Amino acid sequence: MHKVLVTGANGQLGSEIRYLSPNFSFEFIFSDVEDLDITEKEKVHKFLVDNRINSIVNCAAYTAVDRAEADFDTADKVNHLAVKYLAESAKELNIKLVHVSTDYVFNGEAFQPYIEDSRCDPRNVYGISKRSAEEAILFLKLPNSVIIRTSWVYSSFGNNFVKTMRRLGSEKSEISVIADQIGSPTYARDLASCILEILPKISSEGTEIYHFSNEGVSSWYDFSIAIMELSGYSCLVNPIPSSQYPTPAKRPFYSVMDKSKIKREFGIKIPYWRESLLECLKVLG
Repeated sequence: MHKVLVTGANGQLGSEIRYLSPNFSFEFIFSDVEDLDITEKEKVHKFLVDNRINSIVNCAAYTAVDRAEADFDTADKVNHLAVKYLAESAKELNIKLVHVSTDYVFNGEAFQPYIEDSRCDPRNVYGISKRSAEEAILFLKLPNSVIIRTSWVYSSFGNNFVKTMRRLGSEKSEISVIADQIGSPTYARDLASCILEILPKISSEGTEIYHFSNEGVSSWYDFSIAIMELSGYSCLVNPIPSSQYPTPAKRPFYSVMDKSKIKREFGIKIPYWRESLLECLKVLG
């Protein structure tokens, strides 16, 4: 049976893949740092050989965006060098690779959705480290591999914006949320389903890049309003500009991505973000 290694298995996306895994005819090996430290090149290669892995879905990442500004080495080690090691071994061993990247590889100054070939210009350490990983994979001309850029990920697993808003909505009568950063929320379960659906169909001479997020566009403020409404909270949400909530890492003001390529090439249907938010809230209860 086709053996799939899922790295970062305890994170939001990895947990959703684990949840969906019984619906797919693969043999899964779920690993996190305590099982396999992907920053150790020799251990990565040995693990892949010993377990006869056929495909890798790399969900592992250093996602503390603000902390990364003062911790470049760790962010680069996890988000870039570890991915380079996975890709090098994947090429040598003829293993299929799916790597998950981010909208933060863009500078956020666009006025229309980014396509896969749009110029990358990351503005923070997290984005730089993720773009470096993309470049490492592309440099290897790794066959049967894909990079999937996503954005604003949330899930019933782990810590995320949706859970934070629900906690604040239950505790406070009024909050303020940034209204001038525009993107598209992504329910990790939708992304997990997409990855598992396209995995057996991936076949290419080199690496292909795709974009995936839920359909539609939102600001963090709009997203917060929807979370409160659909959760039944009466908490008032006030819109504020980014200038009133400074952070160590600069965020893109606009990071909407065009999903036409993945929908066209794999026949993927992507739900509207409010529909997926409602599905996640049902899971959270």
